[in-house]
Order: sequence, then C-alpha cells, then structure tokens
Amino acid sequence: MTELEFEYLRTFLKQRSGLALTAEKRYLVESRLTPVCRRFNLAALGDLIGALKLGQDGAIERAVVEAMTTNETFFFRDRIPFDLFRDTILPEALARNASKRRLRIWCAAASTGQEPYSLAMLLQEAGPKLAGWQVEIVATDLSTEVIEKAKLGLYSHFEVQRGLPVQWLIKYFTQIGEQWQIAQSLRSMVDYRQLNLLHSFTSLGQFDVIYCRNVLIYFDAPTKSDVLARLAAQLAPGGALLLGAAETVIGLTDRLSPNPKQRGLYGHAEPVGRTPEMAAPMRVAAGV
Repeated sequence: MTELEFEYLRTFLKQRSGLALTAEKRYLVESRLTPVCRRFNLAALGDLIGALKLGQDGAIERAVVEAMTTNETFFFRDRIPFDLFRDTILPEALARNASKRRLRIWCAAASTGQEPYSLAMLLQEAGPKLAGWQVEIVATDLSTEVIEKAKLGLYSHFEVQRGLPVQWLIKYFTQIGEQWQIAQSLRSMVDYRQLNLLHSFTSLGQFDVIYCRNVLIYFDAPTKSDVLARLAAQLAPGGALLLGAAETVIGLTDRLSPNPKQRGLYGHAEPVGRTPEMAAPMRVAAGV
C-alpha cells in the first residue's frame, strides 16, 4: 500500500467512524484488511483502496470500517463502573425518578453485548426495588456484525470466563453445545440498534445513565469534543455518564464535569456562579 493509499484510508476511516488512524498504527492495516481482500476476491490492499474510491460497494465500505474498529469487551469490564452502578447510580436514579417510575440506560458502544447484559443482570438482581418500573436499556454500536451477535446472546467458553461470576453463569445462561446463551428474559431487556456516534442521536431521547466507555480514545480531540457535547444533551438532569479509565471530559467540553471522588464518572457541569451549597452532586458509596 502506497503512502497516498494509506492517507486515503485514514481519511475514509475518520469520516466514516471517527477513528484517528495514526502513522504508527499502519501495521494494523495489513493484518486487519487482508482478510477483507480475500472475502471480496481482491488481490491486494491497493485493489481494496481502489474499490473504496469508487464508492459503489457499501458492503466493502462497511467491512473495512468494521475490520478496523476495535470490539474488545467482556462481562463486568473493569468491575468498578458496575459496582458503582449497583451501589450508587441505580439507588440515586430510583430516588430521583420515583414519581415517574421510569429508568433509561444507554450503552453507546455496546460491541457484542457483554456491557448491556452485565447491567441487565444487575437490574435483575435488584429484584423488588424495580417492581412496577419501566426499565429500558438501549445498546448501540457502529458495527452491524457485532450487534447481530449481541442480539443472539451466544458466547464461547472463553467469553463467559472473562469477568462473569460462576454463579451468574449458572443462573442466567444455558449451555448450547460449546457455547452459552444468556436467558431470553435478559435479552428482551436490551434494545439493540446500529448507530454511528458521528451522526445525530437526538432521536434516542434522554437517559438517566450513559455508558460510553473505551471508544473516545480512538477519536481526535475535535471529534471527542463534538461527541461529548451531544452526549451531554442526551443526559437527563442528575444523570450519570461513565467513560473509560483512559478517557476524560477535561479540556474537551464545559458541559460535563468529573465526579471528584470517582474516576470515570461524570455529570452535568454546574452553572457558573452556583455555590457548592446549591449543588447536589452524585454521592459515592463508601468502599466503592
């Protein structure tokens, strides 16, 4: 692949997915796109780039974007964001929404479904606390391929061994051959949709909790700022936004501010001039 072809691919990926492909990541291109060449009977990466330039094959375009985006995930990834949901975010959201008895959660980079299903299990465990509540988990991802896998809820032995407590594997999964399928009751709790975060998502409405973890790290600063500003608009008053451990809003938007006691947790920034006594920041449970 020539330098011009690589630059074309960088521009293509930036426009289609927000992925900022740096020069030092060039080595990834051959390993991830060579299988795409074989799938579409193209002899070399140059031919693949040529097909992209023609812009006449949406299947090739989607395959390139999906091959170059990362879908690494596992159940209860990094644990703390889920302990925080169980111990602090959920109780406060239930108190805040007691009059309308409705809770909306958005997993904005759901990948193959482990994150939304982890939250669904926590909600099931909450049991009577949610009796009579309308609870909705919307899970979106750029990749149609991973969304289809997530809908099926089928996972390998390796996937269910990563982060999932054994007792919950037994409780919420059924073994089918060499795979494990999550219970239909949990699959029905999640509304999966294909969505590109570069495009408008106002139609989704507002959410009490937004998980957008480990996706902004692949964007450049202007794209991060744009996405964060639009996430803030979809976050309900008093709501919680959770980002990955390597992600932040600092220096990117003034509409969101970090929780000083919990890394990765953000909420609406307080209006300028509001005193601390007037603010009601989310509390963090002791020991979390």
